[in-house]
Amino acid sequence: MNEILPTPPVHLSAVALDKSYRKGPEAVNVLRGVNLEVRKGEFLSIIGRSGSGKSTLLHLAGLLDTPDIGEIRLDGKRIDHLPAKTRDQLRNRVFGFVFQFYHLLPELTVLENVLSPLMIRYSMWEYWKKRSELQDQARELIAQVGLEHRIKHKPSQMSGGELQRAAIARSLISEPEILLADEPTGNLDVDTGKGIIELLERLNSERQLTIMMVTHDEAIARKGQRIVRLSKGQVENIRERVAS
Repeated sequence: MNEILPTPPVHLSAVALDKSYRKGPEAVNVLRGVNLEVRKGEFLSIIGRSGSGKSTLLHLAGLLDTPDIGEIRLDGKRIDHLPAKTRDQLRNRVFGFVFQFYHLLPELTVLENVLSPLMIRYSMWEYWKKRSELQDQARELIAQVGLEHRIKHKPSQMSGGELQRAAIARSLISEPEILLADEPTGNLDVDTGKGIIELLERLNSERQLTIMMVTHDEAIARKGQRIVRLSKGQVENIRERVAS
């Protein structure tokens, strides 16, 4: 008889989220009453057409923006209303972010870009005291994403796939609990994008890293353990991945 494993606890949740933006004199409703739960260690895909609200939902979940109505909860506790300094700390320690356009600093090497979140976390004195240890951690992460041969290169010297791998290493240096990925393969060719998704799957499996990924690509969305489809700012349906 197969053992029934307990359902993992809810790690991150959105509760009745509404969000609007101004476009000239009009308010554009982007999210309308969205409820969503992401369980600890889950790889969740969010899919929908352009304008469906999927990126807005991800930004609210990671405290990059605040809802007009509703709540964001981490391990059951509301976090969207916390003081700005506390939200900054959560973004630096709990959440890791991977974006379509990488957002690497062009004047820094791969090693320096990966270390940049820790330069923000620590004071200058603390960082210099820990510098050797932190650089070792960064080198190990860079090797894990297959970029050890690019460690001294700057973004202008790298391909799109290499840039995204560097961005993933940077997102992991703070040892986040939750990785939020917004169209992580959007600027990549099919084969390179496949490699990035395989890397995310490995991180989810080996580290039990909770991943919330936005994509417009059905094939990529199917890599998630659950797929949430948004339409016109609302959850249209949620389905489990069918095992192959």
